[in-house]
Amino acid sequence: MTDHHDIAVIGSGFAGSLLAMIVHRLGHSVVLLEKGTHPRMVIGESSTPLANLLLEELCRRYDLPALRPLAKWGSWQRTHPEVACGLKRGFTFHHHGLKGAEPYDCERRNQLLVGASPHDGIADTHWYRADFDHFLVKEAQKLGVGYVDQVSLQGFEKDERGVRLTGERRGEPTEFRARFVFDATGPRGFLHRALRLRELPLPDYPSTQSLYSHFSGVARLEESEFSRSDGRPPFPIDDAAVHHVFDGGWIWVLQFNNGITSAGVAATDAFAEQMRFTEGASAWQRILDRIPALRAQFARARAVRPFTHMPRLAFRSSAIVGDRWALLPSAAGFVDPLLSTGFPLTLLGIARIAQILEFHWEGREFAAQLQNYAAQSDRELLATAQLIGVLYTNMNRFDVFVALTLLYFAAASFAESARRLGKPHLAPAFLLCTHPEFGAACEQICSTARQSLSEVEANDLIARIHAVIEPFNVAGLGRRERRNWYPVEAGDLLNAAAKLESSREEVQALLERCGFVCEPAFGRVATASSSA
Repeated sequence: MTDHHDIAVIGSGFAGSLLAMIVHRLGHSVVLLEKGTHPRMVIGESSTPLANLLLEELCRRYDLPALRPLAKWGSWQRTHPEVACGLKRGFTFHHHGLKGAEPYDCERRNQLLVGASPHDGIADTHWYRADFDHFLVKEAQKLGVGYVDQVSLQGFEKDERGVRLTGERRGEPTEFRARFVFDATGPRGFLHRALRLRELPLPDYPSTQSLYSHFSGVARLEESEFSRSDGRPPFPIDDAAVHHVFDGGWIWVLQFNNGITSAGVAATDAFAEQMRFTEGASAWQRILDRIPALRAQFARARAVRPFTHMPRLAFRSSAIVGDRWALLPSAAGFVDPLLSTGFPLTLLGIARIAQILEFHWEGREFAAQLQNYAAQSDRELLATAQLIGVLYTNMNRFDVFVALTLLYFAAASFAESARRLGKPHLAPAFLLCTHPEFGAACEQICSTARQSLSEVEANDLIARIHAVIEPFNVAGLGRRERRNWYPVEAGDLLNAAAKLESSREEVQALLERCGFVCEPAFGRVATASSSA
């Protein structure tokens, strides 16, 4: 089998399929190559407000109307209920001491809830990737994208015509030719191996491992004594990306609407070795036995697929672009599922690549623009690793951990709001890492947070964080009276209009466009806005 295309995209996860569709819409011939078949499970399942906004923008700009409903829970359920997903109203964090049940704390000092939407209709989602990725592949084929699965590629050779990709399909030799190749095969993927790219360390980042699976029969935390509180939380605590944090690691629990729950643990090498991650199911049970609330939640659960152990979780490629090839951000680096940073990083990269193809494909600036893309991707990866690294350092100090997460939530909510107001120049990079004030302050804060802090030093750091986020705080984060529960409220965004170089009238118009008033099909009328 021989084929000739302008562009070959290797890997048909959501990122590869989305990029292939955009390439096709731009008028280039494209082939999408896949080693396996769909449907299949992959890690990376929880979207965020910024990720969904980026998906919306790409669908609008490159005429992909079939995908646009997937950016919100409500529109997803109306248009594609056959594609499984989970309802994500925000982020839920619980802290555990691993030495028995945590005492109830009326001040909620061992809990953090950060809302991402005021009601279900415009909420985020967990992507059940077996269905989601398969749906995107089918949509790509409907558009006319050439798709070939069960392709095992081994060779990458350059000649005067472009790139020659060689391998096998169903036991027969196969070959594809393209002028340019994009790799969407994930960390340590095809081009990393074929080009023998080096792997670089993430500075000051701990070595981590992961163990995960999919389960049936998982109960909801809100039904347990563990979830009792002295008030109504801003969203049901299970309708979220749920994080259980402990010294040395954390556990995620994401519930889908098809009865499946994704759950796993990411932890330092020391904790992974202590729990013997290599033993799979028995290691998972040992961890549950340390956390009574989770042991009860998973009491009747059954793993529906074998456990996957990832002995090296984080990854950074030594090169992101080269002569006639480029890695998508998802193939260029990965940090950790904590804070759901993978999707926005990847979608930002796809948006940048799409504009390079749109405006520079045949131009002299093409190579230089790709180098800029690579530098931006690596800088954002390093900023993400810097923050998540100090979160690992402070998993035994939940007050400091909570304060550090506010750096992420402040930057993400500010960036989303700025983009929705048509002012993306206010937040050109992920985590505001290139902002002269915010980016520099984050680096200093993270440097301090890596150290062993006294009580006084920890309190000083927390106060510093609150001061740093204030000029960008559009979501009422850090307000003492909210006691670690942060709903999405219209008033917070309206009061922050000046921070976004906008008027209250502009913000009010934004809230109306975003649909912050609840749709009857999805619950009670909200008093909040989509600002985070």
